[in-house]
Amino acid sequence: MDPIVVAAGTALVSAMATDVWQQARDQLVGLWRRVRPEQAEVIGGELAQARDDVLAARRAGDPDTERALAGAWQLRLHRLLAEDPALAGELRRVLDEALTPALTADERTAIGSVVMNATATGQARIYQSGRDQHITER
Repeated sequence: MDPIVVAAGTALVSAMATDVWQQARDQLVGLWRRVRPEQAEVIGGELAQARDDVLAARRAGDPDTERALAGAWQLRLHRLLAEDPALAGELRRVLDEALTPALTADERTAIGSVVMNATATGQARIYQSGRDQHITER
């Protein structure tokens, strides 16, 4: 699955419990309106229901429900981009401008991605890490 879809689905569900939710919701419904205009209002209603589910899950201390909702919205976004791959740039904009700023530092870390490339030649060694790394050589 495209990393932008994974990040956007996760950030979407996290943002549902924030003050900027209405702005994020409007932008996502706008994406649907461009690709599937006949479904835009239904998506708006489903986003509202998902928000109610997220708020209830947070009150109950139920992170599994949030993860399940994130997976469901990742799949929906994946299908949307499959129909119109050009929306990836707009989805990135929504992620950067509407969703990510609403998240806590821990939530931002959870949606981030790291891409590393390396080429070793000869006797070279490469050590890469997306976070902490401890190397013990003898």
